[in-house]
Amino acid sequence: MKQVMNSMQTYTQSKEKLAVIRLELDYELAVLYEAMKAKNTDQMEKSKEKLNILREQMLKMEA
Repeated sequence: MKQVMNSMQTYTQSKEKLAVIRLELDYELAVLYEAMKAKNTDQMEKSKEKLNILREQMLKMEA
């Protein structure tokens, strides 16, 4: 029974972490959009790097 409870907790934590990553992705996409409108190349590069990191984290979590 303990193993079942532990696996359920791990599953729940994974789902919560994915939700947080999705929120971070949405925020960073908004930042990138604003940087593109302002033609701020430094911020665009920072946002792209952050988006790549978040994408990798998401792929690891979903695998």
